[in-house]
Amino acid sequence: MQVIADLCVVPVGVGISVSEYIAACHRVLTDAGLSIQLHAYGTNIEGEWDAVLAAIKRCHEVVHEMGAPRITTTLKLGTRTDREQTMADKVKSVQDKLANK
Repeated sequence: MQVIADLCVVPVGVGISVSEYIAACHRVLTDAGLSIQLHAYGTNIEGEWDAVLAAIKRCHEVVHEMGAPRITTTLKLGTRTDREQTMADKVKSVQDKLANK
């Protein structure tokens, strides 16, 4: 089953800046061969359900290995059975409506 996920991983107890940890997660997701889009407060991920969840688990493992004693994660998942839809499709749908006012 294909899934589109919105992931926000927040290491706790590592100081103010967390960009180093987010970059490590980005590498995990990229290495997993997933389609991703980084945004200001997280990452959109597109791929097969098991691959996406395995990569998210690996993100947690890597961030803990980097020394983060705690991690809090927000995860939103969306699936469809009526048709295939990509992240780009979802964005284009809104952009088309904005262009047509």
